[in-house]
Amino acid sequence: MTGHTLSDFDFALPSELIAQHPAAERSGSRLLDGTGVAPVDCIFRELPSLLAPGDLLVFNDTKVIKARLYGQKSTGGAVEVLVERVAPPSEVWAHVRASKSPRPGQTLRLAGAFDAEVLGRGGPDDSLFHLRFPSDPLALLETHGHVPLPPYIEHGDAADDVARYQTVFASRPGAVAAPTAALHFDEPLLSALRQRGVNSARVTLHVGAGTFQPVRSEDLSQHRMHHEWFEVGAATVAAVEATRSAGGRVVAVGTTTVRSLESAARGGALRATTGETDIFITPGFGFRVVDRLITNFHLPKSTLMMLVSAFAGHTHVMALYRHAIEQRYRFFSYGDAMLLDRT
Repeated sequence: MTGHTLSDFDFALPSELIAQHPAAERSGSRLLDGTGVAPVDCIFRELPSLLAPGDLLVFNDTKVIKARLYGQKSTGGAVEVLVERVAPPSEVWAHVRASKSPRPGQTLRLAGAFDAEVLGRGGPDDSLFHLRFPSDPLALLETHGHVPLPPYIEHGDAADDVARYQTVFASRPGAVAAPTAALHFDEPLLSALRQRGVNSARVTLHVGAGTFQPVRSEDLSQHRMHHEWFEVGAATVAAVEATRSAGGRVVAVGTTTVRSLESAARGGALRATTGETDIFITPGFGFRVVDRLITNFHLPKSTLMMLVSAFAGHTHVMALYRHAIEQRYRFFSYGDAMLLDRT
């Protein structure tokens, strides 16, 4: 880790640049090409022209679940539950917001439809509530839950969010936040990329609510990263190896894909891996797998700002952010994207 502190990743963002709704078309978002010395303003559907035949796009195929539930404690107090992990057949680990934390043995009446029993506290980060649902949690959430929109989106979830806060290829339920760089891909763009000769592979990382957790210490070494479940399969490892052998580039779609691939290469070589990751990527990190990154614009002082600065260089990234603000790019989950090369 280099000598950067938290303040190095701060910037002033006009609030009106925080996108509250997605672009009319997924691939109609703007794309800032930051691979050269000077930034170039593009539209996302132009991505095929910025990639070469033989490049490998790696997507995160996680699926956002309707993880937010509202209800009451048995004492009558209001409660908000955000399911972080599903533990089949009927248990979950969740964040619970209430005026007074529920105790083991208490019952929560959720969505006016079913009761959840509080079993205790713990989980991967020791901060979650262990709850037992009366039946399959994923089915109950799909019926009674709400799309867990990020804290900076100021409206409640609507039908548009159900469709658009989800990638077109989402297939493995478990995330409570979308892998937002992948939201810009639609079927025509995916088809154009295939015609260009760009290959694709998938990883899974179930994005947790910890992705929005603020870093509170100026000393980055004091920050404790959240845990997320991920999987890099043998087919993806083979695709990366084949791309490397042919001289192509590995292009990660989003920071979650970077975290998955680099976690699976922590031992040196990229290996098929399933498990938990708490990888914290800051300037000075030695990347082993990813050559290019497509990513949205991130919150000031966030771990994601640190990751992109580690990838493309702190000075370069901060200059790109200044350009994006001057040119009125849209920021955060429903915002625009940029393309970066590894320094």
